[in-house]
Amino acid sequence: MDVNELVEIRPQERQIAWQKLEFTAFLHYGMNTFTNSEWGSGKESPSLYNPSCLDTDQWCEALKAAGIRACILTAKHHDGFCLWNTNFTDHSIMYSPKPVDVVEQLAASSEKYGLKLGLYLSPWDRHESCYGSGKPYDDFFCGQLEELLTRYGKLYSLWFDGACGEGPNGKKQVYDWERYYNLIRRHQNDAVIAISGPDVRWIGNEAGATRPSEWSVVPARMRDTGKIAENSQKTDDGSFRERLIRWEDEDLGSREALKNEKELVWYPAEVDVSIRPGWFYHPNENDKVKSLESLLNIYERSIGGNAVLLLNVPPDTEGRIHIEDCRRLKELGEKIEGIFGENLLKDVLHISSDVEDISHPAENILKNDESFWQPIKEKAKLEIILAKKVKISCLVIQEQIRESQRIESFSIYAKTDEWQKIYTGTTVGYKKICRFNPVETSGLRILIEESRISPTLRFAGAY
Repeated sequence: MDVNELVEIRPQERQIAWQKLEFTAFLHYGMNTFTNSEWGSGKESPSLYNPSCLDTDQWCEALKAAGIRACILTAKHHDGFCLWNTNFTDHSIMYSPKPVDVVEQLAASSEKYGLKLGLYLSPWDRHESCYGSGKPYDDFFCGQLEELLTRYGKLYSLWFDGACGEGPNGKKQVYDWERYYNLIRRHQNDAVIAISGPDVRWIGNEAGATRPSEWSVVPARMRDTGKIAENSQKTDDGSFRERLIRWEDEDLGSREALKNEKELVWYPAEVDVSIRPGWFYHPNENDKVKSLESLLNIYERSIGGNAVLLLNVPPDTEGRIHIEDCRRLKELGEKIEGIFGENLLKDVLHISSDVEDISHPAENILKNDESFWQPIKEKAKLEIILAKKVKISCLVIQEQIRESQRIESFSIYAKTDEWQKIYTGTTVGYKKICRFNPVETSGLRILIEESRISPTLRFAGAY
């Protein structure tokens, strides 16, 4: 495929808004919380759902402490138990000892705390008797989906995994995805449809592993819901959550990988990982919350690797986020602020490029707005001279993804007694966090060594 065609593939506005959130949360909560399981059977009695002090404000406070900007609730998992007041089944919270619409409560709390809200609705329903019947089940599912799309305000994401198993009648359902997508576009056009959807793709594992080079321009065939289902978890298997990216899936978007593709799409990656070993709350995992070091590493590799981080934080049987998770989230938020709170490129004496710009000068990278630098050639050098020496161990750079993803390889140099190479990288995309050994420097050079036509940089920050 011609390089000009590669840079014509660009994101939709909903995808840009989603990518800018950077750090988001999953809230796995429901019947499984109270049966101490990961995948329910659908035969559980609603009487088992009985939180003693449901507090969605507390959920939002805990997430905000980490710097999280949005959350997705499991409105219905595979067991079919619904966390809202649905008209389509009595397998819901309204028939439990705590008949409170959780989606409604979380929608109000999210608005109060300035968080975007998204919803997970499992198409696989192990409780519903018409599952596997074709159109009758699609009618049922679309009825529930429309309730969620129209009752709870603006949603930023509808999240569907690839799980597809048997229902109570022993049959599997062939999902009418286009019907589901059209319904979402009609009611929530600004929301991304994630994973089994056209807007956001799964990174390929649940362990927080990321690719060294993450491309958002990939083959259109990656949107194939059948293929997504094939690669998704099919049983409640703990080892699946620790699986890493397979070697054959490491290169999705290089020129070599795309050379024989007939159709390309903008399909950015999301990294979903749980703060605990499981996705739902289990009392025996209270001492197994991921370490601060592990979470920070996942944060930098995902958000700093051209992906969005979706960190699962499961509320407990009280209806609150457990104190151990809260402590770790607060620690993480403080650490992130300590690292990235102050851009050390604030006293710049001079910034220049070694090649002509396309009406987008080098100074734009210091503004952190929608303006950007764009040299006329595929290879270019950007030099930043500081007013005084600073000690840094990290450089953050961002492309202007409205102009597609263009940078294929780059290097960073720091000025000490002489210019010293401190980092070599490949893709940048929305954001690249470049971590290196601490260095005291009075200047930085960013060398774009390979790119697709004229590269762009929207932002650079040193920390």
